[in-house]
Amino acid sequence: MNLRAFKQVDVFTAVPYLGNPLAVVLDGTGLHEADLQRFAHWTNLSETAFLLPPSAAGAAQGADYRVRIFTPDSELAFAGHPTLGSCHAWLQAGGTPRHQDEIVQECPQGLIRIRRDGTRLTFAAPPLQRCAPDTALLAQVTEALGLQPNQLLAAQRLDNGPVWLGLWLDSVETVLQLAPNHAALKELGQKVGVAAMDTALPVTPLIARSNREARAVLPRSTAWIAPSPDAPEMEVRAFLTSTGTDEDPVTGSLNASLAQWLIADGLAPSHYVASQGTCLGRTGRVYLSQDAAGQVWVGGDAVTCMDGNVCL
Repeated sequence: MNLRAFKQVDVFTAVPYLGNPLAVVLDGTGLHEADLQRFAHWTNLSETAFLLPPSAAGAAQGADYRVRIFTPDSELAFAGHPTLGSCHAWLQAGGTPRHQDEIVQECPQGLIRIRRDGTRLTFAAPPLQRCAPDTALLAQVTEALGLQPNQLLAAQRLDNGPVWLGLWLDSVETVLQLAPNHAALKELGQKVGVAAMDTALPVTPLIARSNREARAVLPRSTAWIAPSPDAPEMEVRAFLTSTGTDEDPVTGSLNASLAQWLIADGLAPSHYVASQGTCLGRTGRVYLSQDAAGQVWVGGDAVTCMDGNVCL
C-alpha cells in the first residue's frame, strides 16, 4: 500500500459543507478495480473518484486526464458532481490542461468538456436519450411519492449514463413537501428526479433571499422576474433509494438531463439556476445554460474541505 494524494471536495457550493461531498484520489494508477471499489465503499460517500492518465485513445482525442467514478457498490459511466469535483481537485493539484479555455475529462461515458468561468467550472452535458416512461412504472412511482394526478405535469425517461425517471411538477412547494415512501421506491429499482419552477413570482426582499416560506404565501404576479443572477428559479430533488441513498444532496447528471429535456420542450428558459438539497439542509446551486449551438452546460462552484494523503 502506498500514500496517495487525496482531497475531499464539496461540489455545487462555494461554502464548505453545504453541497455534495466527493472523495478524490489524485493518483489511481496501479490499483485494481477491487481496490477502487473497496475504498469507495469505505468512504461511504455517494461517489469517490480516482484520477488516472488518459488512455491512448483518449489522449489522441485531447483528454487531459481520466476519471473512474465509484459509488459504495458499483462504478458509474458518468456523474455530474464527480466531474466538476474531480476537475477542481486536478487543477488545484497543479494539473495543466492542453488548452487554456477548456479541460477535457475522459470517463467511460466518453470525453466531457469542462470550461472555467472565473472560479466556477461548467461541463458540457453528454448526449441525452429520452422517451416516454412506462405507464405502469410511472403510476407506481407517483404513488410512492404521494403525488396527486394534478400535481404531475410531465414525465420522461432520461438517460445520459445514469437513467432517471424525470417528473415535472406543478410547483416548488409540491417538490419541497414530498415525503416519499422510500421502501416502495427501493422495490421499484428506479432513480427518480423531481423538479418544478414557479413561473410567476413577485420580486421582494424575501424572495431575493430564496425564502421558501414566503414563496408559499405571497401573491403571484403575472410575470416572473429574476431577483438576482444567482437566485434559484427551479427546485430539484433526487431520490436514489434503489442505490442505497434515499436522497442525494445535489446531482449534476440529473440536472443536466432535466435541462436538456425541459429547455427543448419549452418548459424552462435557456438559462436558469437550480436549487437542490433544501430538504437536507444543503444549499446546492446548479447553473444551467444552453449556448447558441444547442449545447447545454452545467456549472457549479467547488471547495476543498480535506487535503492530505490516503494509504492505498
